[in-house]
Amino acid sequence: MIAFAELLERLTLTPGRLAKVALLRRFFETEPDPDRGIGLAALTGELSFQTAKAGLIRGLAESRTDPVLFAWSYDYVGDLAETVALMWPERPTNAAPPLLAEVVAALATTPKPELPALVASWLDASPASVRFAILKLITGALRVGASVRLAKIALAELGGGTIAADDIEEVWHGLLPPYAELFAWVEGRGPRPDPADAPVFRPPMLAHPLEAPDLAALEFASFAAEWKWDGIRVQLVSTPGGRRLYSRGADDISAAFPEIVERMGFDAVLDGELLVLRDGEVAPFADLQQRLNRKAPTARMMGEFPVAVRLYDILFDRGDDVRPLPFTERRVRLEAFVTRERPDRMDLSEIVTAPSLAALSVLRDGARAASIEGLMLKRRDSPYLPGRPKGLWWKWKRDPLTIDAVLMYAQRGHGKRSSFYSDYTFGLWRETEAGVEELVPVGKAYSGFTDAELVQLDRWIRNNTTQRYGPVREVDHDPRSGIVLEIAFDAAQRSSRHKSGVALRFPRVARLRLDKRPEEADRLDGLMRTIV
Repeated sequence: MIAFAELLERLTLTPGRLAKVALLRRFFETEPDPDRGIGLAALTGELSFQTAKAGLIRGLAESRTDPVLFAWSYDYVGDLAETVALMWPERPTNAAPPLLAEVVAALATTPKPELPALVASWLDASPASVRFAILKLITGALRVGASVRLAKIALAELGGGTIAADDIEEVWHGLLPPYAELFAWVEGRGPRPDPADAPVFRPPMLAHPLEAPDLAALEFASFAAEWKWDGIRVQLVSTPGGRRLYSRGADDISAAFPEIVERMGFDAVLDGELLVLRDGEVAPFADLQQRLNRKAPTARMMGEFPVAVRLYDILFDRGDDVRPLPFTERRVRLEAFVTRERPDRMDLSEIVTAPSLAALSVLRDGARAASIEGLMLKRRDSPYLPGRPKGLWWKWKRDPLTIDAVLMYAQRGHGKRSSFYSDYTFGLWRETEAGVEELVPVGKAYSGFTDAELVQLDRWIRNNTTQRYGPVREVDHDPRSGIVLEIAFDAAQRSSRHKSGVALRFPRVARLRLDKRPEEADRLDGLMRTIV
């Protein structure tokens, strides 16, 4: 556990990507099995403990410290594991810190009533850095700046350059922690793990944003265009060994969408977009959000929010790996697949034709009304490659909408932003029944600002707080004093769950409007007119 704790601490404090990879590789090289495999599983989010939750940690901390002091400290630090690790009172003990494998095994098997005493004994026997690692492991919120991709790059480097991270991705989802056969393969001590007919996730091909210089150099005739639908990217894997529905990030979401998995009675791996579809019409993304992150949807929910997959590509066709084929040939294979299988709750994403790039641009600009984000441009001769190879696929999103909104509330962020007020609630003006102007919240933004703007906003928020509600600060938003933010967003939908009656899709801060007073910000009725 000490080595894992040291790894987490150094990853948190190390900014460079290459340096993080070097730290991960050293951990994999020097730690024995099964600890290094368990560490890999923890860093990549493959561990989950059903009985140990954040509430258990909070209860332990409040029992060992002053609850009021703990609440204030947690509010200031913004991270539960870090707060408890620093505040936990030292107690003399002859016990040694637990081993990583010991912690994981105990968390998986110890009855829930016995966990508080067990966790407390671990914390008593450990220094602050190890306490932090134990608590991060329990809560699952590592957030140490090491992505899954970096972990797989570091693992691939153990093979001396003979194995690529994408090769590891090919077998990753057919394996389970602590990955003994995976380490044996990359170190040359064993064969390549073979998931056989297991429904294994394959890394998707991703697109680069199409910027102005890229657009100017684009060879229009070399590209095919498709709509970029406003859902979530999914991979449908159906093999003799089973069926799985994966998100773009490789999360298994099969249980959340059983009506799709039930209809995957074919032998193929497909790439598409999961959408809520009613009578052939794509519903707003807000409808799909009702289904996301629900492990067991009810029959009523499936009826109210019927999902379907709009197919983009085919990776495997009856056992044949067709990824090396050019896009045009894969498209023919995909069309033949749809004709042959006639899969229910699935259809083809159409190819968009236009005589020129200018004409295509006009079509893109008019796409918002149909819940379309924009266009995908794919080279006709492009193979299906993992990752984001530049120049083969472009995403040409429509221009975002913007509003000038007033900052109303702020809350500290998490991780590296735990010391800054970086989560902002903003509002627009509307007239009440009594004829009085009031601000009503319309959304929250967590991104889009620069580091310098974050410092500027944080300082202003601290100096202009009018009320506190736990971790939330209300700030001055008088018509003549306050801060106006230009908010960019992709779409607006009506929402009965919000006081304003509207929900924004991907709101982010475009810029600070220090030249405007709050009374000059936009009105809610203007935002409502953007809803189609």
